[in-house]
Amino acid sequence: MTVEGEASVEVSEGTATTLEERWSQFFRWGPYVLLGIATVLAGATASELMSGPETVAAGGLVAAVLALQLGWHTRRPPASPPAAVDGGRAVVLVPGAPGPGSAAYFALRTALAFVLTWLNPFFAVFACVGYFDAVQLLPPRPVFVRAGLLAVALTLAGSQSGGLPPASALNWVAFGGLFLLNASLAVGLAHLGAKEAEKAAERSATIAQLARTNARLEQALAENATLQAQLVLQAREAGVADERRRLAAEIHDTLAQGLTGIIAQLQAADTAAPGQARVHHQRAAALARHSLGEARRSVQDLSPVALEHDTLPEALGKTVDAWAERTGISGRFTATGTPHPLHDEVAATLLRIAQEALANAERHSGATRAGITLSYMGDEVVLDIRDDGRGFDPSAPSARGSHGGFGLDGMRARAERLAGEVGIESAAGEGTAVSVRVPLARHD
Repeated sequence: MTVEGEASVEVSEGTATTLEERWSQFFRWGPYVLLGIATVLAGATASELMSGPETVAAGGLVAAVLALQLGWHTRRPPASPPAAVDGGRAVVLVPGAPGPGSAAYFALRTALAFVLTWLNPFFAVFACVGYFDAVQLLPPRPVFVRAGLLAVALTLAGSQSGGLPPASALNWVAFGGLFLLNASLAVGLAHLGAKEAEKAAERSATIAQLARTNARLEQALAENATLQAQLVLQAREAGVADERRRLAAEIHDTLAQGLTGIIAQLQAADTAAPGQARVHHQRAAALARHSLGEARRSVQDLSPVALEHDTLPEALGKTVDAWAERTGISGRFTATGTPHPLHDEVAATLLRIAQEALANAERHSGATRAGITLSYMGDEVVLDIRDDGRGFDPSAPSARGSHGGFGLDGMRARAERLAGEVGIESAAGEGTAVSVRVPLARHD
């Protein structure tokens, strides 16, 4: 709810409170005022409309009405600050009503007003107060309210037709017509008033519900702000952790593999002939320079050297050839489908996974052959790496020891960053097959 809307609601509630306070004051003091006016008018016309005994009787009845009013107002509990509607529930404007006591008070007051009007028609001024407080004093059932309004209408019709009882047939006709008119107006207006009160109660309930909803919304916004701050913090921490994993995988895929190759070349140089040892030393130096370049590019988050000037199929082919020459293991690369440009991150990820799979085959499998197939399949690219090594149990947990262990986990982590997946098939004595599938729709 806007500030302007809240201000409007506050003004409306303030206005309703003021009106209800005035109605409460009228219900408190109105009968006295109307009785006083009626008594003055009746006294002014007493000589023409009443006999001596009737005047005395009227005086006694006026005193009885005053006693009734004072007794009713002194016996009721004190009034609390009134309001038209409270949370959709109608608030009683006359303290102590409705109830048996208020109904008895209304009935006795109406009967006294009827007798006074019988004695002098001007006492109808007092009797009309029943039109205003019948709904407040009588039980909230239509039959009781209508009966009370009809009694008041009967009293006023008698006064308007010339007094009770009607003196002639014409007075009787006038009395009947005026009674029907008064009764129709009283009952009809009471019905409209009840409907209006229901609408007011519904409006107030809606306003209260909106206020509660607004409070809940503000609370939810505050909670969302807190959650947003927590999510930002978690995202920052997750980014730091992801970057650490990336660097760990890059170091494993570059420095670790390079150092493994250097060690292998140096070990071969120790047992080789002098001429062949120099070749192994040159290969070790080349691997060292290559690994240093890869380390620098990994830190700077650049593409691998092999992709700097070549496409992925070309880079994979050269990688397999260099690996086969260095390790002495037969290697073959095949590309299928229609090649098309890949996002740099996709190409780099597939190349790193291929390098890691080949390194695993060299270090752990004892393979004599290995093959890599790159397949372009429309909406995805598939990289398959196979070897004929000793195999292993893919379900067994990998141990991260001095000889690695980042390999399979690193492959999966790299593929998952591209919404891809890694499948591994292997068994003892049956070699190993690694299949990587990466969707291309979000990377092209």
